[in-house]
Amino acid sequence: MLESIYIMSSLNQLKPLSYSTNKDGEILLADIKIKDLVKKYGSPLYLMCEKTIRARIGAYRDSLKNNYPESLVLYASKALNCQAICALVKQEKIGLDVVSLGELYTALSVGFPIENLYFHGNNKSHEELKLCVDKGVNIVVDNFHDINLLSKICNEQKASVLLRVTPGIECHTHEYIKTGKQDSKFGFNLDELFTAIEELQKINVNIKGLHGHIGSQIFETLPHQDTCRVFMDLYKKIKDKFSLEFPDLNLGGGLGIKYMESDDPPEIETWIKILTDSVKALAKEFDLKLPRILVEPGRSIVGPAGITVYEVGNIKNIEGIRKYVCVDGGMADNPRHIMYQAQYQAEIDGKVNLQDRETVTIAGKYCESGDILIRDINLAKTSPGDLLVVFSTGAYNYSMSSNYNRSAKPALVLVADGQDYLAIKRESLEDLLRNDLLPEHLNRGVLSKT
Repeated sequence: MLESIYIMSSLNQLKPLSYSTNKDGEILLADIKIKDLVKKYGSPLYLMCEKTIRARIGAYRDSLKNNYPESLVLYASKALNCQAICALVKQEKIGLDVVSLGELYTALSVGFPIENLYFHGNNKSHEELKLCVDKGVNIVVDNFHDINLLSKICNEQKASVLLRVTPGIECHTHEYIKTGKQDSKFGFNLDELFTAIEELQKINVNIKGLHGHIGSQIFETLPHQDTCRVFMDLYKKIKDKFSLEFPDLNLGGGLGIKYMESDDPPEIETWIKILTDSVKALAKEFDLKLPRILVEPGRSIVGPAGITVYEVGNIKNIEGIRKYVCVDGGMADNPRHIMYQAQYQAEIDGKVNLQDRETVTIAGKYCESGDILIRDINLAKTSPGDLLVVFSTGAYNYSMSSNYNRSAKPALVLVADGQDYLAIKRESLEDLLRNDLLPEHLNRGVLSKT
């Protein structure tokens, strides 16, 4: 009981729940020294705290159950999708949203319950939609192109669908991760919705409700309250026009996490209560049945669970300008700084307790001047061979990683209860050549032994 209280009160911390340090300033995860994990699996290295993932899923699931029993949490797996994560989500008895054949195939490979799988995307292919219909996966219809494809696919087999709507809600987050404004590639605009419903009614689908998502890494609660009002008002208009009361309402995700100690996102329980109280009050105001609420958190489930470990190499001091600490990874394993100007906090393993600190910029090894991981961070004085531990890297790091500069992707390891479990193997040099083909006219006499 005491442990559960601790977990619930600690979910907004920057570091994973199983993070600790010893008297020597060494960093441990699930009671395992970081340096021992690097010796075993190499560097760079993605580490995921299973305890944190389960606790954050539990906070969403239990808060919904307590405030609004007719509900379902869906993990937005684009944040981090692999067999181990899909299997963990399945164990926790929540749903999963996927956005590609690869994510869907991974979920199906671990026997994920079909009824709790939801497929998204603003440009779905015939192949993707056909597989969803054949398997019975719920489809979030994004546009008239989706409807046209479904009209050719849904003949004998009926599909369950939601319509994604762009609610026109602005929120304070990075321009690239705002999805609820009218100028968005996602969803039907409000003036298209009734036509979309009419078109869907002509084909063999079951319209279960509407879906709205206004963005990501959001700290405000008012935009989500505004979203509830927009959608419940739409449900009232749909009831009046079509005599339909949709059973489901998907309000998306987007709750922010701590990347810096100064970040102050709402607690999961607070966010859930605001959403559910809003829907209940609006249902009463508009004389509507209470729909089942679905939410789709991704970053806020896996983000704080992850850390990335790098080894320090070259250190370049430009007197009076900047000191660069270069590490053995960078934009290929974490492109978020170069894409979003994302900020991170970090520590040097074995030097957590040292007071002798300096301001440095953490640079990656890739052949781009913009390959920066952290700009102007205050760290313990660093030497080549030190291990740099970066926090809050569980979301959109591995999932957005690349083979830029022909680099091999790092391993991803789950840690729990003093044990480590390899979830994704480190790529080898042979892996980099796996899909390469050497045309015969280029192969004559040019191959040498490697």
